[in-house]
Amino acid sequence: MEELSRFDVAEYNGVFMVVIESDLLPPDPAVVVVPLLSDYPAVKYLNPVLEHEGKQLVLATRLIGAVRRSNLRRAGNIKDQSELITRAIDVLMSGI
Repeated sequence: MEELSRFDVAEYNGVFMVVIESDLLPPDPAVVVVPLLSDYPAVKYLNPVLEHEGKQLVLATRLIGAVRRSNLRRAGNIKDQSELITRAIDVLMSGI
């Protein structure tokens, strides 16, 4: 099982995803992620534009889901952008 932490970027079938699941949860075969897409509409606060490997990618917050860890490959970390990610999840859950 791939070792992944919160705000790690993982790659699945050519798509980057950011891990949003807390590191305090017990291990599980799946992990909660949000895709990072280049061609997704950016809605203020809900879909921030994040930088990874010199690319501008949109956090596709509404496409939140779970993926088996065994299908993911760690591709970096964007913890320095954690405030934007956390705000987007808060907007998704609360609407504000």
